[in-house]
Amino acid sequence: MSVSVVSPMLAPAVRALQVAPEQLQFVGDTAYNLDQTRLDPNSEAMAVLAGERVVGFYRLDFSVAAIAGRPLGEPSVGLRAYVIDRREQGRGYGSAAMLACAEDLRRRYPDRRLLALTVNVRNRSAYGAYLKAGFADTGELYHGGSAGPQHLMLLRLAPSSSSPDHPLP
Repeated sequence: MSVSVVSPMLAPAVRALQVAPEQLQFVGDTAYNLDQTRLDPNSEAMAVLAGERVVGFYRLDFSVAAIAGRPLGEPSVGLRAYVIDRREQGRGYGSAAMLACAEDLRRRYPDRRLLALTVNVRNRSAYGAYLKAGFADTGELYHGGSAGPQHLMLLRLAPSSSSPDHPLP
């Protein structure tokens, strides 16, 4: 399992990703999300790869206030529009992709301390998957989403600059 910036060669496979109808309200249309990412200079489109095959997508957002509704007090990056293709779900790709995402961020953006995301309170399976991947629920709800309130979750990428043992949340 690996992750890669979406190149022109990977873009058609990313556009073809599908989510189950019940997941669409939480993640939106992947082709639309890819287009929006490319229009935003503070975002980066990422493909999730199983070998050379695209099985997922996510958007990195370097304007974390857009994710959390506020700054987080440490250099951070947001995760949005995370999807594993509906035909590929249940194979462990989601958890493996989160590990690959965190390692990629540590390598390419070593100054970033936190990875932040929001997950809808009704999306229990995604919430559990993020906990399993090492994210901590801050206990804070973000109310800016169109599908209702969302849990703000954080994954520590590097020690806090103010306190190396700073716990999450």
